[in-house]
Amino acid sequence: MTSEFLIFVLIGFCAQIIDGALGMAFGVLTTTSLLAVGVPPAAASAMTHVTECFTTAASGASHLYHRNIDWRLVLRLAPAGMVGGAVGAYLLSNVDGEAIEPLVSVYLICIGFFVLYKAFRPKWARDVHDWIIPYVGGTGGLLDAMGGGGWGPIVTSTLLGRGHEPKKVIGSTNLTEFAVTFVISLTFILALGWSELSSATGLILGGILAAPFGALIVRKMPVKPLMIAVSMIIIGTAAVRLA
Repeated sequence: MTSEFLIFVLIGFCAQIIDGALGMAFGVLTTTSLLAVGVPPAAASAMTHVTECFTTAASGASHLYHRNIDWRLVLRLAPAGMVGGAVGAYLLSNVDGEAIEPLVSVYLICIGFFVLYKAFRPKWARDVHDWIIPYVGGTGGLLDAMGGGGWGPIVTSTLLGRGHEPKKVIGSTNLTEFAVTFVISLTFILALGWSELSSATGLILGGILAAPFGALIVRKMPVKPLMIAVSMIIIGTAAVRLA
């Protein structure tokens, strides 16, 4: 067992703990960490998306066990997210996706502050038939594929900002992310090929080991601290990418 493998396990574990508990940031944190330890950008993006196929499945199953899932929300998010993800992955194979990152980061910072505001204000229930859900799913899938991450920050933060129940949003977006990430990864593999799969095993192992803990945290944590934590992770990760 090499030191590089153990580093990948640690990266996958820490990123999934945060993603499972807050419903976001695995892609951003994993890609950033891989770049920091010297993994080339293209390989880092590919490893992250393939790893997410496994971690989102484990995280989604854990949220299902802890009853954090609203199936009506999943069914409205998943189709649009899968289509958006496939389109985004195809475009990134032919266009420089870095050009849109500043705009995405500014949007996420604004959403983060709005979620923080909502954490300290009375909340109102929002019906699962909220008209914006499929559009949020499609946009989240598109930008996740093109920006190397963004499904959780865009989808989770937007739905939280519109007043949906935090625990159901986090659990449902984690489960839906499996389908979206699978389509994104398949599109990348078909468009670019794949030769780094073995390098992702450490990330996969760390992420799967962490998945049950994230779902348990989100079930036990009170709503206000959860909302504050979500806003901080959105603002922090977006600001780092904007800098």
